[in-house]
Amino acid sequence: QVQLVESGGGLVQAGGSLRLSCAASGRTFSTYNMGWFRQAPGKEREFVAAIKWSGGSTYYPDSVKGRFTISRDNAKNTVYLQMNSLKPEDTAVYYCAQDSRAYRSIGLSFSLQVTTTYDYWGQGTQVTVSS
Repeated sequence: QVQLVESGGGLVQAGGSLRLSCAASGRTFSTYNMGWFRQAPGKEREFVAAIKWSGGSTYYPDSVKGRFTISRDNAKNTVYLQMNSLKPEDTAVYYCAQDSRAYRSIGLSFSLQVTTTYDYWGQGTQVTVSS
């Protein structure tokens, strides 16, 4: 059974930084693309970042590009999201997710932005940015 456990959320002032972690178990972590999404109250779940199974490619929407960095440590079965220059509009519950297909490598710039690409999700961690 796959488990994804996020940690690192909290309350931070605008302009501050947080690093989220997601520890994975249950499948060969190094063969699956990983993503981060977020969901604010009353809004749809939104793509934040993704990283290829090899770690060689990363993907971001314009809203976080240059401020957020996704990385992974395949030896520790963990994916990270470093968030800098945080804004109040970054306030949301942040979820990590694991791709449903091992070694997926084609069309990642599109597919990894879509929630249906992922079959396992963490429980979420709250990030609150105060102004």
